Parts: sequence; structure tokens; C-alpha cells
Amino acid sequence: MDLLQNLALGFGVAFTFQNLLYAFGGCILGTLIGVLPGLGPVATIAMLLPSIYALDATPALIMLAGIYYGAQYGGSTTAILINVPGESSSVVTAIDGYQMARQGRAGAALAAAGLGSFFAGCVGTVIIAAFAPPLTELAFKFGPAEYFSLMVLGLIGAVVLASGSLVKAVAMIILGLLLGQINTDVISGTPRYSFDIPELTDGIGFVAIAMGVFGFGEIIANLGRPAEHREVFTKDVKGLWPTKQDFKDAWPAVLRGTSLGSILGVLPGGGALLASFAAYTVEKKMAGSNGKFGKGDIRGVAGPESANNAGAQTSFIPMLTLGIPPNAVMALMVGAMTIKGIQPGPQVMTSNPQLFWGLIASMWVGNLMLVVLNLPLIGIWIKLLTVPYRFLFPAIMTFCCIGLYTLNNNAFDVYMGAGFAVVGYLFYKLHCEPAPLLLGFILGPMMEENLRRALLLSRGDWGTFVTRPLSAGLLLAATAMIVVVMLPSIKSKRQEAFQDAD
Repeated sequence: MDLLQNLALGFGVAFTFQNLLYAFGGCILGTLIGVLPGLGPVATIAMLLPSIYALDATPALIMLAGIYYGAQYGGSTTAILINVPGESSSVVTAIDGYQMARQGRAGAALAAAGLGSFFAGCVGTVIIAAFAPPLTELAFKFGPAEYFSLMVLGLIGAVVLASGSLVKAVAMIILGLLLGQINTDVISGTPRYSFDIPELTDGIGFVAIAMGVFGFGEIIANLGRPAEHREVFTKDVKGLWPTKQDFKDAWPAVLRGTSLGSILGVLPGGGALLASFAAYTVEKKMAGSNGKFGKGDIRGVAGPESANNAGAQTSFIPMLTLGIPPNAVMALMVGAMTIKGIQPGPQVMTSNPQLFWGLIASMWVGNLMLVVLNLPLIGIWIKLLTVPYRFLFPAIMTFCCIGLYTLNNNAFDVYMGAGFAVVGYLFYKLHCEPAPLLLGFILGPMMEENLRRALLLSRGDWGTFVTRPLSAGLLLAATAMIVVVMLPSIKSKRQEAFQDAD
């Protein structure tokens, strides 16, 4: 009964005119930010932090939360339409979503992403309301050794996930890990592999790699085709809504993605990102050799999109209950709470119940707003598909370059994007899947940091990774995955399934 009373209090707060207005503003802004390549929720929330001084704490946090999950929705739009992931967690959505758009089924892909995200967001909010304390206990059990093992599992999952040659997939992950090493050493504070270029001391930007490899690389590949094959989208758009068969295929994927995202979102360090990759891996396994993965399978859109939205919602749990931010956006939310004089942590639930439950209730309202906003917009996005490619590609290039420049107000990021465009084109010619490279690039620095922390805590004892039960379990799962993929029968099935990709 306490839960129902708390939710009644929350909805009472969320349904005030002011809070509804700020939730709506946050959702619209978040969607626009997700759609615009380069501008992520972190940069936007950072820019908007000064504006919350004039607001009360509850509407301020409701607006910032709306921006965060609105960006998760919007990121899938560019991933599906122009193969540019607006968000790191939309990388795998681009694989099948973009192929669906090329087949004239962008409407079905966008609807699957929107409805899957809505369902996952609602479930994620229920989980926050009901299971915040026990899920936080789970997050507490993860130390540096467990995080390292989890990320090893994630990278091995990416090898299994990649279509085509295993050797190419491993090479892409290693390249991603190496690119991730270009930064400032966490412990000694000295720049590594920066070649005395000041801009490289903070590392290469994720956006520069994603836009170069996915966006610019795709444009160069398209310009290399004959004019009749150059149109990115077929003119015969096959309906704005998923078919009955699409719904039948997508719902199990949505349920699996939501479950994965709800669990992994609680973990610090890119839970929503790991969840979307894990969901894609699971869907690929479930489809087996009959799946059309990489060629426009709706499950490859519905699963990851549900996972990253559920992960985005449950990432609020450690922030609200412990005051521990699991990602950069939550770190900014903690900053916003501090600005408003609220100490993040377990006492928020008791000392400021209106804020805590009002924020949770506003997530339901925000998710509903996003679905109402995004589903009618599908028709408008589809209109983009009829634009001739000779007009479309300069516009994509312009938006991408503006996005890259606004990252640090520096042309260096634009040059980096152009450099990775050449790399992306080479990948296209060599039939290399770029998604594992991005996962390796994102997880590499986090893996290194957790590896070094674990070894520092165990005084150099490598046995810590196998003596801790949770870490040992994750490493066993990773080993089992390698063994299964290397089995002759599975290898031959993989080759059959991906022979077109090779």
C-alpha cells in the first residue's frame, strides 16, 4: 500500500501544469538533440545547468530527465534514416534499422523503436518505483574485478554479434581498444599516444569516430555506386506502420531487451550501451541461422532500442538511492541536485518524497509524451526519404560537420571525422562491421581503469578475478561463449548465415 500512496503523491506532483510543461519541454529538446548528430544529452544538460538556478528542484530535475530519455528516442531516428547513430547506445540500431530504411520500411523501424522504447521506459519506471533498494544492493556487489569481467563478456559478445569473419570482428575490437588508449593515463596523469597534439590528450571523441565511420563512410560508399543505385532510400515506402508479422517478431525481442536493460542499466559505466549490445547479441542468437540480421531484421531494432531505454530509466536507481551516478548524465543530475541544495543519497526518499516520487511519476508522463510526439513525426521523417540523394548528402555532411564543430568549438574534431570517413570507407570495402570497433573504443578505457583498480586492491594478485564468485561467473560465461562459437557445427552455421555479408 505504501507504494500506491507514494505513486499517488508522485502523480499529484507530476500533473501540476508547471511540471507537465517542463516535462514536455525536456522531451521535445531531448528528441531534437538525439536527432541532431553530435549534440548529446551530456553537452545539452551541461549547457542548461546554469538555467536551473531560477527553477525549483522538482521541475528542474523533471526537465533534465526528459532531455535524457528524449535523446535516447531521438538517437534511433538518425541511426535508422541516415546510418548516423545520434547516441552511442544507438550504434547497433543502425545495423538493421538502416537496412530496413533502404528497403522502404523506415516507418516500421521507427515505429518499432518508438513503441519498444515506450514499453521499456514504462517497465523501467515500475522497476525504479518497486525495486530500487534491492537493485541497488546488486550494484553494490560489483567491484572493479566484476566490472572488468563484465566488460570482457561484453567484448566477446560483440565478436559473436559481428556478422561475417570472426578474425575481422576480433581485429575491429582490438583496433577499438587501441584507439581507446589515446588519452591521459588515469593513474599517472601523463598523456599517452597524443603525439604532442593538445586535442588528443583527452582522447578521440566518440562522435568523431561514429560520424566518420558510419555517416561519412556511408556517404562515400554511396557516391561510389552508379547513380541508379545511389538513392539511400527506395521511393516505394511500404507503409508507416509495422505489419502483423512485424509485431509478432518484435514483441518477444522487446520483452527480452527490456529485461536485459533493466538489469544492466543499474550498473555504473555505460549500462544502457552494454544493454543495447547485449540485446542485439541475444536477438541474433535467438534468430539462429534463419535470421536476416544485418539485412533488415525488425528484432535488431526492437531489442536494442527497448534495452537502451530500460537501461536509461533504471540508471536513475543508483543516483536516486545512493547518490552514485552510473554515467555522465547522472553525474550532471547529481550536480543539479547539489545546486538546488539537495544531498543525493538514500535520505532523498524520506527527506524529499515529493521530489523523489514526482520525478518517478514524471518518467511515465514523459514516456507517454514521447510516444505521442514521435509516432506522428514518423510521417514527416519519411518525407526525408523522397529527397534526391544529390540534395540529401550535402545536408547530412553539413549537419554532421556542425555537430562535430560544436563538440569543443574546434575544427580538429571535424578533421578527425573526415579522417575516420576514409577508415569507414575502407571498412565498407573490406566488409568489416564497425559496431565492434565502437564497443571496443568505449569499453577499452573503462576496462583498463577497472583492471588497474582491481590489481591495486589485490596488490598485484591476478587471482582476484577468479576467486571472486561474481567475477569468476562472468569470465566463465565469456569462456563458454568462445567455446560455443569455435565449435565446428556452430562455425559452419555462422558461415552459412553470413555468406552474403562476406
